[in-house]
Amino acid sequence: MDSSIFKQFSDIPVKEMAPGYFAQLVHTEVNTLNFLEVKAGAVSAIHTHPHHQCAFVLQGQFELIVNGVPQILDTNTFAVIPPHIPHGGRAITDCKLLDVFNPIREDLRQL
Repeated sequence: MDSSIFKQFSDIPVKEMAPGYFAQLVHTEVNTLNFLEVKAGAVSAIHTHPHHQCAFVLQGQFELIVNGVPQILDTNTFAVIPPHIPHGGRAITDCKLLDVFNPIREDLRQL
């Protein structure tokens, strides 16, 4: 297996980014991918950043609030969030999420 191309999740450290939010981060030359396991009831405070963000639910349900408007995300519903737009949310159930950021989240690379 070519380890410069093929990777294993077991080699990526798990980091608790906020209470109940456990992340495995993958950085490419142009994106940051954040694979998250989130405990039911865990909250992500409303925040902004200068990155485009695509938010996907791989398992469970997550209430995402964008510009003050709540929306339940599940495996059939995702969000494309422009830069500098206030957003946050909470896990309704235990969740597995994927957030894709462009450009790279240098602040997350430092974790």
